[in-house]
Amino acid sequence: MTKFRIIIFFLLPFFSGLLHAQPVEPYISSLPKGSDLSILVQSVGRSPKTLAKYKSDQFKHPASTQKVITALAAELELGRNFRFTTRLQTNGVISNKQLNGDLIIQLSGDPTFTRAKLKTMIAEMRQKGIEKIAGNIILDTSIFTSHDKAAGWSWNNLTACYNAPPSAAIIDDNCFYATVTPNKVGEKASISKPTNIPVTVTADVKTIAKNSKDPNDRYCELDVSYLDKNRYHLSGCIAASSDKTPLKFAIIDGGEYFSSILKNELKQQKITYTGSLLQRKEKNNAQLTLLASSQSAPLSELLTVMLKKSNNLYADAIFRTLGAHYYNVQGTWRNGGDAVRQILRKKAGINLENLVIADGSGLSRLNLVSADKLMEILQYISANDSQLKIIEMLPIAGIDGTLKNRKSFNQTPFKETIRAKTGYIQGCYNLAGFIQKPDGKYVAFVQLLSGYQADNKNESKNSAIMRFESEFYKNFIN
Repeated sequence: MTKFRIIIFFLLPFFSGLLHAQPVEPYISSLPKGSDLSILVQSVGRSPKTLAKYKSDQFKHPASTQKVITALAAELELGRNFRFTTRLQTNGVISNKQLNGDLIIQLSGDPTFTRAKLKTMIAEMRQKGIEKIAGNIILDTSIFTSHDKAAGWSWNNLTACYNAPPSAAIIDDNCFYATVTPNKVGEKASISKPTNIPVTVTADVKTIAKNSKDPNDRYCELDVSYLDKNRYHLSGCIAASSDKTPLKFAIIDGGEYFSSILKNELKQQKITYTGSLLQRKEKNNAQLTLLASSQSAPLSELLTVMLKKSNNLYADAIFRTLGAHYYNVQGTWRNGGDAVRQILRKKAGINLENLVIADGSGLSRLNLVSADKLMEILQYISANDSQLKIIEMLPIAGIDGTLKNRKSFNQTPFKETIRAKTGYIQGCYNLAGFIQKPDGKYVAFVQLLSGYQADNKNESKNSAIMRFESEFYKNFIN
């Protein structure tokens, strides 16, 4: 009898927590068949109470909720005042308007670097009296090494702007616009792009009748293939229309693209060079003289853009930088993932165990995370919010970022009340963030939904999950 009482004594808090938890099962029936859901909702503080829990230990694709992990690791390792720095340097000397030596552009993987910044740096160099370079121009991309595309990225999305590879050489988001204009039915469509974009785009796109029932037309889709050296080819079909179709492509070869823009900017500012334009991918510790430099905004501002707009380029550039910074080697996807694990374990006491961390953005289908682990991260963020200030970086329901127009949360009582990172890839609708109660205190929540496929053809594909969210999370507003 004594042992029985002791067991009850220790188990009582556990059962008490379960008795007060909001059941999830009644709401799951509103989701399409085949949906697989993990939910965890907790109060925040030293002794968090579990308010709802359902399969929270299962591994699922985090999609862009992965960016919350990246943001915390970046704050802890790099610091909110960290800035990416791009430098124009030389191993030579200036004499009679000539630089006798090489011009070295040390790139840092700055995801915010622009053509305008490059123009300003070259102008600053010219003000130092340099009109001719008697040597090579070297593009130093040694901050990163190995592939610029992460393992597990969907191959058919690699030419999409949101999938732009975070190379060391980034300029103007490593994206460009092009437009396709249909002609008469049966004729080829025309393609156009800005003249100052140093890429090649060819096309063999057929114009077909709108709403054509011909199977040859129905399954003839507009497609893009990448050749090499930033050459793209459009093929397939486009429906007849008076409208142009805007397209936004990723720059696949960042070094080639940066080099072409650099050549043009030097030419415009009438600076010549006698050598070659080369890329250097290995580190070189030679003493160099600084000619000009450009810095990004502080990390805190970059993380705000990354989280609110779910910017993949920012996330993955920061991720690879974490590997380079933590281990003091060239950044790779692998050491980026290892760095995130070590940083969170040593500085936040969070053990990511056997989670899979393939990138910083969540684009990779190899990433695996559980609601339990994401909740540990949210609890740490909340407990240290006065220093980290990550909560204020998250999208605000009905106000900004990826929650501005989310139908489940853009009206009362959710509007301005929920701050959360969204995460979407095909079949997944994820959330990780906070609900602010009337007293100002927070409730943390994680939703990982996979296998979602709409089964009602009479409504939009995300209607069921939007209904689920608006009904289920009402339970935690008050």
